[in-house]
Amino acid sequence: MSLLLLVVSALHILILILLFVATLDKSWWTLPGQESLNLWYDCTWNNDTKTWACSNVSENGWLKAVQVLMVLSLILCCLSFILFMFQLYTMRRGGLFYATGLCQLCTSVTVFSGALIYAIHAEEILDKHPRGGSFGYCFALAWVAFPLALVSGIIYIHLRKRE
Repeated sequence: MSLLLLVVSALHILILILLFVATLDKSWWTLPGQESLNLWYDCTWNNDTKTWACSNVSENGWLKAVQVLMVLSLILCCLSFILFMFQLYTMRRGGLFYATGLCQLCTSVTVFSGALIYAIHAEEILDKHPRGGSFGYCFALAWVAFPLALVSGIIYIHLRKRE
């Protein structure tokens, strides 16, 4: 049982790290010149002045939705980990971790929704930038966090506390 709790906790911490990096790091979209854009600021390299030119992201509603969903996924994932620790030490023997599992499943849904919206509406979100480029590693991390959070939620729902 100790090994199972350790694995579940490690998986949850891995998901938290993936979500933090995906939400806060700078590579949701990579432009052709190796410049990258994130969810919060558009920073591009200016060859004339040899400096970074940063500005706020566009006021696009789809991008705002992605921002909200990714932050919500972080909050839900943190909440579910705290809830898991609370339930682990206070729940009676034989109890199930339904609340933790439901919270983690909601994390999975919000990550999925945010990444899907970004994928579908990338052209609208990036309309003021030059054509070309590809999705960055933060976008890929969000897609990796989705199935991990889904599996984690299912594991929590089926996990039963034992002494």
